[in-house]
Amino acid sequence: MAIHLEEYQELLNDLPSKSQEVLRAAWNEAARVFSARGLDNYLKGALALHSLGRGEELVVTFIQEMPQVARAIGEDVLPDVVNFLLSMASKTSGQVLTLVVGTAPLAAERLGDEELFRNYLNVLSIMLAQAPRGLRPMLENLDQLLTQLTLGGLRRWVQWGAQAYKTDFEGQARYFSLQSPDALSVLQSERKGTLFVDVQRRLNIYLRAMWGRDFFLRPTAGDYESREGLKPYIERHVIHIADAYDDYKYLGEATPPEAVIPALEIYRAVVNHCASHLAFTKEPLSMQMLNTTQMAIIEVIEDARVEALACQQFPGMRADWLAFHPDADYSEPKTVGDLLNRLARALLEENSDDPHPWVQKGLALFRMEEDLSSNQISWNIGIELAHHLAQIPLPEYSPRTDGLRAIYRDDNRTVWESAEYSELEALEATWGPKQIRKKVSVMEMVNALDCEFAGDDAQEIWVLPTEFYLDQEGVTINALEGKEPVSDPHHYHEWDYQIQLERPSWTTVLERRPKLGDLELIENIIEDHKPVISRLKFLIESMIPQGIQRIRRVEDGDELDINAAVRAMIDIRMRQQPDTRIMMRYKRSLRDLAAMVLLDMSESSNDKVRGQDYSVMDLTRAATVLLSDALDRIGDPFALHGFCSDGRHDVHYYRFKDFGEPYNDMVKARLAAMHGSYSTRMGAALRHAASFLKQQPKNKKILFVITDGEPADNDVRDPQYLRFDTKRAVEELAREGIITYALSLDPHADQYVSRIFGPNNFTVLDHVEKLPEKLPMLYMGLTR
Repeated sequence: MAIHLEEYQELLNDLPSKSQEVLRAAWNEAARVFSARGLDNYLKGALALHSLGRGEELVVTFIQEMPQVARAIGEDVLPDVVNFLLSMASKTSGQVLTLVVGTAPLAAERLGDEELFRNYLNVLSIMLAQAPRGLRPMLENLDQLLTQLTLGGLRRWVQWGAQAYKTDFEGQARYFSLQSPDALSVLQSERKGTLFVDVQRRLNIYLRAMWGRDFFLRPTAGDYESREGLKPYIERHVIHIADAYDDYKYLGEATPPEAVIPALEIYRAVVNHCASHLAFTKEPLSMQMLNTTQMAIIEVIEDARVEALACQQFPGMRADWLAFHPDADYSEPKTVGDLLNRLARALLEENSDDPHPWVQKGLALFRMEEDLSSNQISWNIGIELAHHLAQIPLPEYSPRTDGLRAIYRDDNRTVWESAEYSELEALEATWGPKQIRKKVSVMEMVNALDCEFAGDDAQEIWVLPTEFYLDQEGVTINALEGKEPVSDPHHYHEWDYQIQLERPSWTTVLERRPKLGDLELIENIIEDHKPVISRLKFLIESMIPQGIQRIRRVEDGDELDINAAVRAMIDIRMRQQPDTRIMMRYKRSLRDLAAMVLLDMSESSNDKVRGQDYSVMDLTRAATVLLSDALDRIGDPFALHGFCSDGRHDVHYYRFKDFGEPYNDMVKARLAAMHGSYSTRMGAALRHAASFLKQQPKNKKILFVITDGEPADNDVRDPQYLRFDTKRAVEELAREGIITYALSLDPHADQYVSRIFGPNNFTVLDHVEKLPEKLPMLYMGLTR
């Protein structure tokens, strides 16, 4: 369901009139950017700033600017911004706080990462603590500062000015407004060559053109504390790069101008190297029983392996990478690091003439490998080279000083598997059965049962093969026995649009047994919708297969049509042109299709329809009953399933009716007990539903999805994430021959539901109350 501002009326009433007007104007943009949780933080943040009593302008600016901040770096920084403003309210004026909020979108866009933005707030805290009079002029010149400085450079520039003009308030104002020579001098010394945010879009386009896929890039404050940048690294399929690079001068200031490599080429070398790791590494290596020297050598071989595979596809990359390796130095090595860097260069060169025996040994072992697809060869070669290295009299390897010197190489953390915490093992432990369910006879149940009302802590639960009713309670013994059984977990992948990769076994679907409700509810639905059933009667009869049909007057058929042949012979005798359609054909009328109806049972389905006493779930139930009755009469095989989700590890799935199961009172009782809860992780539910639909031996398979809102879940803050995953699931089902059709009850769903299901595979009901009538009509129109 779309989120409306009126749902937050209590919070809205506490804001002043001008803030309410601005909020209404900005609501559409905020609703597109924020999740439900983000909108709650957004409104509560505005209310908290209003309670400060620092003027309405602060609240208005917050309402206007925060959606842009969330669009740039995500909504998780919103509480940090509010907490910062609340903590700084006693140290500065409301106008300065308003300026902080007004410049927040600029800082978020220039920094490009939520962690860097939090560090930026720390820099502002330093300003307020050490040079509060300089904060306003600095914020007024923030665009110029962040255009030239990284976050680390800005921090050092601020600290220099705060220390130099600790007691000179006029000097503070001149320094932080960039009007003093000292400010410009320090700014020039801290200035970096090329900032990541200035080339990020170009790098994304470049990677897509080269590799045919997207990679997610994020900046890191590599020089936050020092001038030296962090090495690039890969974490959770995200490439992290230092937020700035100077032009590369391999001889320092003595480098000739024509030999200087632009910083953009460093970025390209970095992202290509990291992309090679992501593209050509399937499984990480184990670091158990390895020392630091063995690991360092294996990392050199692994870098060479992925680069060799990349050079097979893009030969020009070899020269680009070689430009950042130290020049060949064939003198006697003094450290293990010297040998590692010589080996790294030799493995990248096509024809290396390095004379050192250890380097030649590494080259020979690497060249002997015909298939470089597995990273196990890096482990094997590295172990053998470590054995030979132990025979060379060199100082012990030091990770701090003997690392690779090529600036584009990453820190290789992605090469190794982490043994700190295994999420899969932890989840499997929680999925293990808590109770043993055992089928026993009636006599065993009567004579040996310890407790009829066993709970979750019972070690064994006894169940009868058939139902046995207790007279006193009016329920079966099985219904009293322990915890309701849950199916084995079904794991499904999920598509992450940001890194353009599938996360394997990312979601878990758990089938739960539907509860039983009152059959009178279903009978009332049928009684209330008799006019609709009457209108459907003639449509249903026209769709019921009629067996063998005879089609006359065809030229090519199964047998001769005697009447048509006689008429043709008469025409010939009368010297007239005869009708050549003298055959007839037999056609077998069959409906070769299977249909599944998948119901969205999220919490929002319990909402009342505006202006009515019934809920969305009541309408969904009524429509499902009418459609099921129609399908049962037509004879099409169909199934009725439902879903909701409580995070990616617990997608609830209910099977009200399976294929081959009769549509009887038991199914109706299950439909009567339907109730909405939790959220809507639609992609996993679609994949699980397709696993049943694919088993049907029909040529045409249709999956109807009835939903009242967009895909969402309580552990997903990016509103686009589950939309893209659902779209991916629909595409996967289409490749399996399954048509997915969505019936959305959200009147504002036209844009996103079209992108997910396709322009011709959805219907949006502007008037939800028409659902019971529309659904059967829609099905018959699509399957006629």
